[in-house]
Amino acid sequence: MKLVAGLLAAPIVAVAALAIAAPAPAQQNGPQAFAACKACHTLNKGGRNGIGPNLSGLFTRAPASAPGFNYSAAFKKAQLKWNDKSLDAFLAAPQKVVPGTRMPIATPDPAKRAAIIAYLKSETAK
Repeated sequence: MKLVAGLLAAPIVAVAALAIAAPAPAQQNGPQAFAACKACHTLNKGGRNGIGPNLSGLFTRAPASAPGFNYSAAFKKAQLKWNDKSLDAFLAAPQKVVPGTRMPIATPDPAKRAAIIAYLKSETAK
């Protein structure tokens, strides 16, 4: 009976190990989810601003503080602190969170927002 129990336990342990080691779907889809954002934003440290600011260090710097980027007056006045919750709300409805922001694109899909946030956290921490 011990042999049978061992044979049954091995696949369970293997599946559990894969579940722990495999990246979450949001991390796997991050580059794809962020692809549309690249039209306006860069991520590399010290990178250029585009139509939107460079997002390097997004979670560790004050909002509206990317060097050399001309933020809207509305965004400069906004009292934001970027974290998962605030960025999720902003990506879902930028004009609602910061009326007058120049960010025109909303991301209504919660899974896509989660993928973008996970990707930003991994890429901007480099």
